[in-house]
Amino acid sequence: MKVEIFLVVCLVCLFFYFLYSRHVTIEKTVFTESNRELKNYDCGFYSIYGFMIQDEEVDFEKLVKEKYQNDTETRLTLIQINLQNYRNGEITQKGLANIEELFCALETIDKRLIVRFLYDWDGKALGQEPGNLATILVHMRQLKGILHKHQGEIFLIQGLFVGNWGEMNGTPYVNSTDMQRLASELEQVVDRSIYLAVRMPMQWRQITGLGEPSKDHLSVDSLAGRLGLFNDGMMGNESDYGTYGTEGANEVGIFAPWSRHEELEFQEKLCRWVPNGGEVIVENAYNDFESAKKDLALMHVTYLNRDYDQDVFDKWAKETVKDDGCFDGMDGLTYIQRHLGYRFMIADVDISHSLFSDCLSAEISLKNVGFAPIYREPELRLMICGEEECFTYKIDQSLRQLSGGTNREDILTLKVEIPLSGLSEKEYILYFSIVNPITGEHILLANEQEEEALGYVVGNIRLDGGRRMKE
Repeated sequence: MKVEIFLVVCLVCLFFYFLYSRHVTIEKTVFTESNRELKNYDCGFYSIYGFMIQDEEVDFEKLVKEKYQNDTETRLTLIQINLQNYRNGEITQKGLANIEELFCALETIDKRLIVRFLYDWDGKALGQEPGNLATILVHMRQLKGILHKHQGEIFLIQGLFVGNWGEMNGTPYVNSTDMQRLASELEQVVDRSIYLAVRMPMQWRQITGLGEPSKDHLSVDSLAGRLGLFNDGMMGNESDYGTYGTEGANEVGIFAPWSRHEELEFQEKLCRWVPNGGEVIVENAYNDFESAKKDLALMHVTYLNRDYDQDVFDKWAKETVKDDGCFDGMDGLTYIQRHLGYRFMIADVDISHSLFSDCLSAEISLKNVGFAPIYREPELRLMICGEEECFTYKIDQSLRQLSGGTNREDILTLKVEIPLSGLSEKEYILYFSIVNPITGEHILLANEQEEEALGYVVGNIRLDGGRRMKE
């Protein structure tokens, strides 16, 4: 008898539960990939601008305006700051003031900075850079205040101040001991939000002492986790003009240059965590479009000089992309430009309603079809908005695991639970956005759908009736 009474009570409770439960109608957005250009931060083409520092008065605001007046298509720029006038001693107070004024002027161009301090523009570093290491270390320390003040504009710093054109060759300071001292000093004077970069994978290994770039060693709190690469001989020949060697690691050891194949594999692992970029040079078979497309993805290349090598770019522009989805028929140069760095897209959306918990479960599946990861973790937001109320949910998952390149088919599924209790309106829109936490800038996605002010619409929700509705 007690069992029958219990069952009756349960059925009555279920009857009233369903009677007063809301009816939820869900309309999901179906996303498709787009080949459109995405002008996101910290990736893409850049141009180079040089600034000689001296004690004379310079109107840097006017100078910067003149140099950049026609540079309207890029989000990055490489500035070369030449310190050769101070190779025999400290940077003077007037010299430091000029560097400060230069950075202030660069704030007006709305570009993130790749910075290279150097002493030589002529391939004659031995006659232009300081004659002792101590002077270079002093220069680094003198720049600490300026670099910290302007850390928000700087993406990365290339090189260790030394070498022909600042490229860490043709100088006595690229032995392991000196490079370690220079890199250690630079690490101390530059904020942790700024990446560093050296010219060769071999130099990265000599500085860090690591032969294998594993995730365990690449914390952002360590030098290894901030030290990337720049290659200004990219795909110029089999060795990238001395960047690689001819023998394998087993034959020459971890602190020597390895064969091209092994160095490319090394970069594939390393540059999932730190940036890689530079210049393509000298038209040849290694930078034919299909080879370049493959190697740029393998190296996770984030940025390239748009002005060099024009012969290579012309060759890419004459190629036609075949059998690559929405990019089919596009010219090769445009294809490469649109894949530099990260390129996130929504692959799928799933939204469901749990009657018993009265919650929405939203799953957003993302891909990164670009060549490289995003290196600064953005904020992931899902918003549910009616006409008068809006609620934001931050998603605690990492986009850095989507490394792109050869892993472009990897999928990361973001999951959010949204309680519907207390919602007072009948119709809501779900918006998804990826946001730079420092500037608030939204990252554009590689989907056909246009972003609205609050993000990308991933679903529409209608709530009818229900025990919690204020009708």
